Amino acid sequence: MDLSNLKPAAGSTKKVKRIGRGQGSGKGGTSTRGNKGAQARSGYSRKIGFEGGQMPIYRRLPKSGFKNINRKEFHGINLDTLQKLAESKGFTAIDVNILIENGLVSKNDHVKILGRGKLTAKLEVNAHSFSKSAIIAIESNGGVATKI
Repeated sequence: MDLSNLKPAAGSTKKVKRIGRGQGSGKGGTSTRGNKGAQARSGYSRKIGFEGGQMPIYRRLPKSGFKNINRKEFHGINLDTLQKLAESKGFTAIDVNILIENGLVSKNDHVKILGRGKLTAKLEVNAHSFSKSAIIAIESNGGVATKI
């Protein structure tokens, strides 16, 4: 085998359909676009959700529910995550800034401490919110849970 007789595997390549290159190509005339209308013109692009003039599905279906503009979205951090952080970095106090520095939350997140996992370290935790089980777990080890 040498470089002069290399070719693609059988059936792996197809002939390119050359549209609008005269009648001899078999794809001349209307160039596979049918006759007249917006779709036959160059530069036409169909609107998102357009269904050929039929009432679109997003207008046929009723609206439902509502979005509460006063909702506060919390980023949950579990106790097992705090335990790992305390063991690896040797922290005795954990606040939102420490969580940001360690890449657990972003600077605009509201942090809620959740109760999954075991906490054995005595920690002073500052966060925006706590679950009841998290407060019990933190305070049972002699730690302090402070709401910001």
